[in-house]
Amino acid sequence: CPVVLAPKNCSVAMPPPADIVKVAIEWPGAFPKLMEIDQKKPLSSIIKEVCDGWSLANHDQFALQHADSSNFYITEKNRNEIKNGAILRLTTSPAQNAQQLHERIQSSSMDAKLEALKDLANYSRDVTFAQEFINLDGISLLTQMVESGTERYQKLQKIMKPCFGDMLSFTLTAFVELMDHGIVSWDTFSVAFIKKIASYVNKFASDISILQRSLAILESMVLNSHDLYQKVAQEITIGQLIPHLQGTDQEIQTYTIAVINALFLKAPDDKRQEMANILAQKQLRSIILTHVIRAQRAINNEMAHQLYVLQVLTFNLLEDRMMTKMDPQDQAQRDIIFELRRIAFDAESEPNNSSGSMEKRKSMYTRDYKKLGFINHVNPAMDFMQTPPGMLALDNMLYFAKHHQDAYIRIVLENSSREDKHECPFGRSSIELTKMLCEILKVGELPSETCNDFHPMFFTHDRSFEEFFCICIQLLNKTWKEMRATSEDFNKARKRVMQVVKEQIMRALTTKPSSLDQFKSKLQNLSYTEILKIRQSERMNQEDFQSRPILELKEKIQPEILELIKQQRLNRLVEGTCFRKLNSRRRQDKFWYCRLSPNHKVLHYGDLEESPQGEVPHDSLQDKLPVADIKAVVTGKDCPHMKEKGALKQNKEVLELAFSILYDSSGQLNFIAPDKHEYCVWTDGLNALLGKDMLSDLTRNDLDTLLSMEIKLRLLDLENIQIPDAPPPIPKEPSNYDFVYDCN
Repeated sequence: CPVVLAPKNCSVAMPPPADIVKVAIEWPGAFPKLMEIDQKKPLSSIIKEVCDGWSLANHDQFALQHADSSNFYITEKNRNEIKNGAILRLTTSPAQNAQQLHERIQSSSMDAKLEALKDLANYSRDVTFAQEFINLDGISLLTQMVESGTERYQKLQKIMKPCFGDMLSFTLTAFVELMDHGIVSWDTFSVAFIKKIASYVNKFASDISILQRSLAILESMVLNSHDLYQKVAQEITIGQLIPHLQGTDQEIQTYTIAVINALFLKAPDDKRQEMANILAQKQLRSIILTHVIRAQRAINNEMAHQLYVLQVLTFNLLEDRMMTKMDPQDQAQRDIIFELRRIAFDAESEPNNSSGSMEKRKSMYTRDYKKLGFINHVNPAMDFMQTPPGMLALDNMLYFAKHHQDAYIRIVLENSSREDKHECPFGRSSIELTKMLCEILKVGELPSETCNDFHPMFFTHDRSFEEFFCICIQLLNKTWKEMRATSEDFNKARKRVMQVVKEQIMRALTTKPSSLDQFKSKLQNLSYTEILKIRQSERMNQEDFQSRPILELKEKIQPEILELIKQQRLNRLVEGTCFRKLNSRRRQDKFWYCRLSPNHKVLHYGDLEESPQGEVPHDSLQDKLPVADIKAVVTGKDCPHMKEKGALKQNKEVLELAFSILYDSSGQLNFIAPDKHEYCVWTDGLNALLGKDMLSDLTRNDLDTLLSMEIKLRLLDLENIQIPDAPPPIPKEPSNYDFVYDCN
């Protein structure tokens, strides 16, 4: 092969060193400078060099910041985030900027004050600036302005209402942003400040921005300080919050439910039930159902999360009863069992109650308790000693007997009169079912920080858990009969039947029925026979292709399928995903978007003001990360942001959705996926970019599904033909070759 030499005067271009970053730097009134930044040099030296280039003295009063919409200052901690081609701006230092704004927001000119507060609200998002402003006691200044400033400008409010509203809005925005950095404790605020913020919830109902920030502050106060919870609970009532749910602004509705959830979550155990009673009196459930769930608009992720939290907190009110054993000596509790017996057998047993000896009555009670399906016929109270489900099971049984009396009597009498040993014992079944429903709904567990899994049907009834039980106990009785289970060996029968019933319930719940009637209808279509068909179909997909020829075929086509999955994952990365910047308080939505370039060479990412509708163009994303610079992808507790955030570190759901890209020496890009599906898509796609195996559950499921479909398509011509496990034997040689003809 010929060797091509470069001409003498032509040098071969060498890639720039890894520590050198090429940027453009702006300064007002001057042409931008193109400059190479050496990341090994101190930042102060680089700033001095830039200042010298424009003949600016006192370089220690200057700093560099990103020239995008974020305006974040560049520090020694975050300088590694500077990318080739970035546009930076030379500006005043954070300390000097904070000092100037501290003075400007105290200006006697309303226009100057308004402009200063607007700038403060923008700069406060940057933790570097926030630290400097807080060091000047800026938080105290803002709280004083909130406490006294409104009275000061009370006379001007009527003639300058828009200006006053904007001023207050920017003040509250700056306060929220500064507090969100976690630098200052929430315990430091006065009752006067809390009263003022609480008053805004009523006074500024028509001003969306003020109302939103006031609700956000109240939520953060409640969640972050026990003392503030008590003060906020005294200042704000459910009655004051309810009207905001009846409006049309979903963001205000979301913040309102978030405040209610925060008050609910932090309430002492003895106050929580009292609060639930107030919510019921104020018809919170029906208001949410009408104005939120059934409103003519889609429910966004944050609203879905808050509805899920409210659902969990509501069901957690059952925990006390679930963990309470029955006291056999408590007459009130024993009366519940007597009432169950009376409702079921009143007609046939009442005549015997008026006469006869005590022994006969005891014998009759024992017989009836056996018919009711209790284990301990003499003293049924002993059946409710196990926790969970404790007294909650008895509560459910009584509710069913009183509110669905015909169905209750039918189930009890139908099973107590059977002689074929296929009766379904109502008492034991109810106890087991209550325990299972508590497991399904995770009664007693704290709400996840990322889950959005609320069920609309639970907002359609004030006693939704009890109604849920009533539907499911009838399902259990029906399934028991369909499976022809026997009560002779209840433990074995219970295990088999409960497995089927749980599958029926879970499959119906995944369809997210909008009402309890719809849930009941879904269950009717999921009979035991239907469950068997579904299981058989799933089993066929898994087991019918285990013969050696099929396994060999699978092995042959698997690389094609994996390549198809890989391309799908990369295409999804090209489309991109909106990620939430999750903080420990979930105070407000902050979003950022990340997507892969079409040539699979670069990851583009950047902050967003709100959740986007559809894809975000590459050119609107400020930052880039070359795929070639990626060193590794880590997940779960190995992620840097999971090690840093103590509050999130303990949350299993967040850990399961966290992953990070590590690049350069200490660079990192941290993600918390919106759900498990997106987590799998991104971790698979990133591993594919790095030439590693895709190991997620989603890949395994997709591979199984696509392999099964491909094999079925290839075997269509062999339908009803049994495929042998081994190839057929080679036949013997023929006795002669007379059938061979030489065409020549």
